[in-house]
Amino acid sequence: MAEPAPSPARAPAITPALQASDSNSHTLARLAAEACDDRKAVDIRLIRVEEISSLADWFVICNGLTDVQVRAIARSVEDTLEQEAGRLPLRREGQTEGRWVVLDYGELIVHVLTPQERAYYDLESFWGHGDQERYVSPLAPQPQSPGG
Repeated sequence: MAEPAPSPARAPAITPALQASDSNSHTLARLAAEACDDRKAVDIRLIRVEEISSLADWFVICNGLTDVQVRAIARSVEDTLEQEAGRLPLRREGQTEGRWVVLDYGELIVHVLTPQERAYYDLESFWGHGDQERYVSPLAPQPQSPGG
C-alpha cells in the first residue's frame, strides 16, 4: 500500500543551506558578544528573532556603563567582525551621542546601550518571545560544585 502524500500544511524540511545560514548568523552573534565582553560590557544577551521578525536573525544587546564605554564596545564589535568575519555594518546609528549605538549587519543587529536607555526601551521584553541566551564570558569564574 502506498503512503499518503505529505500534507501541504507540513513545515518544509530544513535544508543544509538553511542550517548553514542559521549557524553562520549565530556564529556572527557569538563573535559580536565576545567583542562586547572584551570591552567589559554588562549583561550581554543574544536573542534569536529570525522566526518572529524579518529585521534580522539575531540581536545582541548589552550595556556600557558610560557613553564612552558604549562607543568603545561598538568599536570593538566593528573591529572584531571586520577582522574575524570580513564584515562591515550596513548601517550604524548613535555613535555621536553614545547612549545607544546600533550596528546593523543584516542578519545581526547589535544594540549597545547605557543602563538607563536599556531600562527605558526594554528590548528583551519587546522581543521576549524570541529564544534568548545570556552570554557568559569564558573568563568568568565558574560556580563551584557542592562536593568540592
